[in-house]
Amino acid sequence: MTKAKTSMNLDENVAGALCYVLGWVTGIIFYIMEKDNKFVRFHAMQSIIVFLPLFIIMGIFQWTLWFIPFVGWVISWLIGILGFILWLVLMLKAYQGEKFKLPVVGDMAEKYV
Repeated sequence: MTKAKTSMNLDENVAGALCYVLGWVTGIIFYIMEKDNKFVRFHAMQSIIVFLPLFIIMGIFQWTLWFIPFVGWVISWLIGILGFILWLVLMLKAYQGEKFKLPVVGDMAEKYV
């Protein structure tokens, strides 16, 4: 079985997994650079939609709630653990060549492919 290539000359499953490596940052990079492959563009957009808000939310809990630091840090830590698990699952699914759609977010990502 031949794997589909991307416009960046990568196998689509490798490019799909790389969309998640640095979260929303690599999502943006791959979304801009990949023009043709819908699998990669889907994973890039899903990465942006999932990890950019998580990044912002963690920052809010870490820095804005300085007056109740313990609560902010604990919530941020829990979000971070859940985000890490989600990050691993999404990278693995993309590497396996699966178009793994998260509820709500996956539908949103499909609209921008």
